[in-house]
Amino acid sequence: MSSKTLPDVVVRTATPEDAAVCGQICYDAFCAISAAHGFPCDFPTPEAAIGLLTMMFSNPAFYCVVAEVDGRIAGSNCLDEDSAIYGVGPVTVQPGTQNRGVGRWLMEAAMDRARTRGASGVRLVQAAFHNRSFSLYTSLGFDVREPLCCLQGKTRARSVAGCEVRRAMPADEDACNALSRRVHGFERGSELSQGIAQGTACLVERGSRVTGYTSHLGFFGHSTAETNVDLQALIASAESFAGPGILVPSRNSVLLHWCLQNGLRVVQPMTLMSTGLYNEPAGAWLPSVLF
Repeated sequence: MSSKTLPDVVVRTATPEDAAVCGQICYDAFCAISAAHGFPCDFPTPEAAIGLLTMMFSNPAFYCVVAEVDGRIAGSNCLDEDSAIYGVGPVTVQPGTQNRGVGRWLMEAAMDRARTRGASGVRLVQAAFHNRSFSLYTSLGFDVREPLCCLQGKTRARSVAGCEVRRAMPADEDACNALSRRVHGFERGSELSQGIAQGTACLVERGSRVTGYTSHLGFFGHSTAETNVDLQALIASAESFAGPGILVPSRNSVLLHWCLQNGLRVVQPMTLMSTGLYNEPAGAWLPSVLF
């Protein structure tokens, strides 16, 4: 898609040159809604948001669009196309331009793209305190799949008996991808490969068998495991969590209790939503903010 037009709105494909303006808007939008509800901003600085969108706008695995209002950029959205299930976000609109339908057009551009590409499903993670975005996503056909708690901190327990955590290597990819297929019904091999290349991916073994892995323990990483014990081992091994923190399914009471008893704190509530294919996970897991 190259463009979509309303009387004063144009949605077009993003370019790397748009990242500086869109990153500032992204930072301003997230900080405004978070501050209005008493939560910390997802981005520590405008530069962090600009860096993220620079990467996304330059990466062929992402389909990115910007919205222009009266010829000026007013927001952006990204679609991660790197697996059978696509991930949406961040979708942001300049605070002074909100409530004019810009966010809907940005979302519809992403959904049109997903349909054109034959995605099996689309998922996103939404700030649970943001009623407008929840209403928008629901009206576009998204269903609530899982309430989440974003957690930050460092666990008091630094290991779990019987579990060995180590850095994931390229030779581990087959075992990790097979685990993802068993738990979720599909694999996320590209994200895992990127995590291995960047040195953020880890796995847990019991005996000589891979029983869990993470692409990155943080906001933009996902984790998959056979049991809560395996996830606990991964979480306990981390010196810190990247970005705002890890996303723990709130209905997984055993894991959530363990995290809180080990000193992690809740940063904010969030919601995993999806449209299309969704398999109830057959194991323990942590989504990324893009799922």
